Order: sequence, then structure tokens, then C-alpha cells
Amino acid sequence: MSADRITLTGLRAFGRHGVYAHEREQGQEFIADLTLELSLERAALTDDVVDTVHYGELAEKVSAVIAGEPVALIETLAERIASVALGYELVDRVHVTVHKPSAPITVPFADVSVTLDRTAEHRVVLALGSNLGDRVAYLGQALDAVASIPGIVVVRRSPIVESVALTPHGLDDGRPAYLNQVALARTSLAPLALLERLQTVEERLGRQRTERWGDRTIDLDIVSYDAERSDDARLTLPHPGAAERAFVLVPWLAVDPDAELPGLGRVDGIASRLSDQVTVVTE
Repeated sequence: MSADRITLTGLRAFGRHGVYAHEREQGQEFIADLTLELSLERAALTDDVVDTVHYGELAEKVSAVIAGEPVALIETLAERIASVALGYELVDRVHVTVHKPSAPITVPFADVSVTLDRTAEHRVVLALGSNLGDRVAYLGQALDAVASIPGIVVVRRSPIVESVALTPHGLDDGRPAYLNQVALARTSLAPLALLERLQTVEERLGRQRTERWGDRTIDLDIVSYDAERSDDARLTLPHPGAAERAFVLVPWLAVDPDAELPGLGRVDGIASRLSDQVTVVTE
């Protein structure tokens, strides 16, 4: 973990967060303090803002969270702010304090605040697919939903590719074609907890589990979770079919050219041996 830090304190924004109806109606000022832990070595050498976190941009994003969708607890608000900060790939860890100086407390007080310390410890690769309805919209809605889950930060989204439907008997061009995408993410959730959250997103987007290998509005798979290997009946890691699927490997390489599939080696080498093809739909 790096000892370098960026600190942003006293960020003030108006929001409508609180348990009581009058807090939602009238709103009040909230104050946020953030400390980011990251390596600033490259930025110090290049003197280029792309090699650090643009704290002006970060401040605007945090302000937008405070001014955005109301929540009951400042604990939840702090979690959302931490997720925003961890959305920067350079950030290893974040400390967030949210102050609510006008909280509805009936005795004299100076301030009330909560402090969270969050580390996006695990790196995961997610694969998405859709072959029903507005496929592009389903992919976008699914990733947006995943990104909104506390404890998950979507770091990169791959280009979208199109592929022929895969069945137990091989490729079937008589079925609706799939659009596929890969996302790189970081999470503090354990593998099975992450799987449960993904399945909830699938259900919300109309996924019907009536037929294995059947058509679906959305499919969300965990391709890899760090370098973990597991034969759990509920979740095999890495995904057992990933090494045979160009529609997973090709978009994965687009966002991580040095990617490795745990236990199987570099993804570019595995992909070069596959015969099936995909078509890039969006960059």
C-alpha cells in the first residue's frame, strides 16, 4: 500500500439526506473530507495530471453524490462517496468522513459525523451477454446497476462485440446473436456475495432461468476473482468456459492487454488458438 496521499477536506454541498420527512423536504448542508492513498511517484516524474487523481474532478463528483439521490443515513452517503473515490484506478484506499452539522439533535452539539475506511481489495473480471430485446441497453443497464452496488467499483468497460449464440451442441446461428462485454472491477465482497449481487441484477433486468443455455436479456458471469481457483458447486473460478470463448477473451484483451487467466496463462495466447470469431460493435 502506498504511503502517498491526496487530501480533500471541507467539501460542502447541499443535500436532502435523512431519516425524517422534513430533512428530505428542506435539505441541509453536508461536509465531506477525503484522504486518498495512492502512488504519486509517476505523477511527480511526469508532471502530468493524467498520472494522478484530478482533485477538481473528484470534488465535482463527490458534490454530485451529496446533491443526488437522497438516502436515510450518512453512513450510506459516505459509502457512495468512497465508491466514487475508488473508481479511480490509481487509488488503493480511501478514508471518508461525512459531517452533518445541522442534524436534528435536540441537545446542543458541534457536529456529528461518520468515518469509513475502504479498500478495493479484490480485482475481478465480469463477462456480460445479451441476446434478447435492446441488447445494448441491457448491457448498459446491467453495468450501471453493478456499479451502484456498495462494495463494487467498475474500473473499465470493454468495447461491445457480437457473437453467434453458443449452445451445448456448439454455435447456433439460427438463434439470436449475442452482444458481449467485459468489465474490470474491484470489490470488497467475497466471491459468493458478489455472485448473489450479480444474480439480483439479472433478475431485475428480466433474466428467466427456465432453460440452461437459453436466450436471455442479460447474463452476468464472474470470469476471475484475483488469482483464486475454486471448485465450489455454486461458483467455479476461474470461469470454466472462459478459455474457450472469444466473446470473453477478445473484449477482455481490449481493456487489459496483459491479462492472465489464473492457471491457464496469458489471455492473448489463449485467444490466438480459438477458431470462433467476434465482431466489434462499439469501441
